[in-house]
Amino acid sequence: MDDILQSDATAQLAALRAGRVSASELLQAVFDRADQFDSIINAVVARDAERAMSDAAAVDAARARGEALGVLAGLPMTVKDIFDIEGLPASVGMRSRLGRIAKDAEAVARVRAAGALVWGHTNVSAGSSDFQAYNALYGVTRNPWNLGRTPGGSSGGSAAAVAAGFTALEIGADIGGSLRIPAGFCGIACHRPSWGLISQRGIAAPPGYLSDYDLLVVGPMARSVRDLQLLLTVLADVAVSPTPPLGSLRIGVWLNEPTFPIDPEVRTVIEAFAGELQGQGVAVEPVASPASAQRMLSTYMTLLLAALSGALGPTTRAAFDLLRGPAKLAEVCGAGPLSWAHGVLGYTARHHEWLAASEERARVKAKVALAFAPYDAIVAPVTPTTAFAHDHGGTQATRRLSMSDGGHIRYLEQVDWIALAILCDLPVTVIPVGQTPEGMPVAVQIIGSAGSDAATLAIASALEAVAGGFQPPPTLIPSGAAAKRTPPRP
Repeated sequence: MDDILQSDATAQLAALRAGRVSASELLQAVFDRADQFDSIINAVVARDAERAMSDAAAVDAARARGEALGVLAGLPMTVKDIFDIEGLPASVGMRSRLGRIAKDAEAVARVRAAGALVWGHTNVSAGSSDFQAYNALYGVTRNPWNLGRTPGGSSGGSAAAVAAGFTALEIGADIGGSLRIPAGFCGIACHRPSWGLISQRGIAAPPGYLSDYDLLVVGPMARSVRDLQLLLTVLADVAVSPTPPLGSLRIGVWLNEPTFPIDPEVRTVIEAFAGELQGQGVAVEPVASPASAQRMLSTYMTLLLAALSGALGPTTRAAFDLLRGPAKLAEVCGAGPLSWAHGVLGYTARHHEWLAASEERARVKAKVALAFAPYDAIVAPVTPTTAFAHDHGGTQATRRLSMSDGGHIRYLEQVDWIALAILCDLPVTVIPVGQTPEGMPVAVQIIGSAGSDAATLAIASALEAVAGGFQPPPTLIPSGAAAKRTPPRP
């Protein structure tokens, strides 16, 4: 069964339809694999096994009767622990969110209606607000490629579960790289869709928060682009566009931005991929940053923190308000967009400050649309580094990450390359394109034009054929690891 569990969802569904495996057998195989490996990876933090087994039996019975079934009928799935599941409220890594009466989030309801067997929640960072997946409630999630490293965050449990074979499809969300960073770190694919394409209803937002978050999107994660396309048809009724011939494509490669770091080993892999595209007939051209990178980053951080400010408690908000004066002085003295000062001003942004940032967003969008117009898509790094070692000390503002050349970068610089697409509401597909010499996955963003989700995925499908697609982690778990079931949720 391991082979089918490492195949993509499309292949698993074909096996189900052909009768090579039943839904009950496939689900049990998933449970067995999670029992074997997840005690160490810690990707799936809560299970609804009884309902999933009942749903699997119902799918098998309906298939035996020859009834028409949904496109995901019998496929086991997990979802990020920010989406409510009926009877299994999302925790967002915080005990205080448990115990609620929960209905299925809109995204969960859609995959259920298509026949998927939703069997568990995958781990996140506390409050879904870090580039790692760890919290005091469920602990640390580890990267299947290297247990000493993070799978990324906040959808780290989701990406690890896909890479480890616990699920072929996942549903995550992205406001600060939370889909793309974990996908890149774990060597899987994901799609950040256009804002509003997939409903946010059922995300465990702060109590009383009813509005959709600015900048936030819900999106699919998988082991292949064709699976992303499949899940997007379920989540958003988006039709699949045909894969274009490689020779018809003109791709811009954005690798050079003086203020954005990139590890030399990551650059080498992406440059090699660009060379392979050229060798296959793709017109490849280097592109410069389409707008002032630091101005773009400053605008993004203001809008991001303003969007997240609803989660601040009154004591924290009052403290930040007291710091506005020193923060403004620090910015006058040169504090940048990733500084504590900009953070304070973003979290406490006044309405006129938000309006100014939103107007700047419109200007950046116009510049980016003009600069990227000659290209079918833009290829860019996801992050400056590959998956880094677990680091839960200090604050995000004080942490540092090591580069392969001995240099160091600030922890928060993980947002540099992902910010543009969020600010400009551009669809992005991430695919793995190679590995560093030490065997860690390297991925790229394939950034499309505004509103072109189907076309961006189609282009990604063409480029994936060159890159080679998903590769299972070669050494998933040390031999002799003890296996145990995930404990029930408190």
